[in-house]
Amino acid sequence: MRSKMTARIVMILLAAAALASVAHGAEEINVSGGLTGAGAPLAMHGYDPVAYFTDGVAMIGSAKHSVKRDGAAYRFVSEANKRRFEKNPARYQPQFGGFCAYGVSVGKKFDGDPRVWKIVDGKLYFNLNPDIKATWLQDTAGNLRKADKNWPRIQSKPASAL
Repeated sequence: MRSKMTARIVMILLAAAALASVAHGAEEINVSGGLTGAGAPLAMHGYDPVAYFTDGVAMIGSAKHSVKRDGAAYRFVSEANKRRFEKNPARYQPQFGGFCAYGVSVGKKFDGDPRVWKIVDGKLYFNLNPDIKATWLQDTAGNLRKADKNWPRIQSKPASAL
């Protein structure tokens, strides 16, 4: 029964990914298509990675406060948040390159929606949508173990190849 449910969820994720209007980066970071003023594709759909930790909310950043890191442009709501990020980017960057944490747990790269997030053990995770997040939360620890095991294998592969 559980394997049928997992197969159904994977099929839903595949269909949602096929319909997604956001272009995915072929590498490790989930980015929007095109270039920003920073000369790189936009990470996290423009949301400020620091705000999740300092304000506890998803907030759209500004092009005025942006920084390029690992081939992606990150935006911030303030210069202070930008400086925090620059001092310790690994602390604030979403896990699995911003791809859906549940998707990674099943060996896929699906768009991580920055509005559907959770901080677990000081790390930021995104999910595709609220329904997938609810599934992920049913066994967060187990899903994270699977995702941590899968990520090195899929990290550098294009989403379309998975």
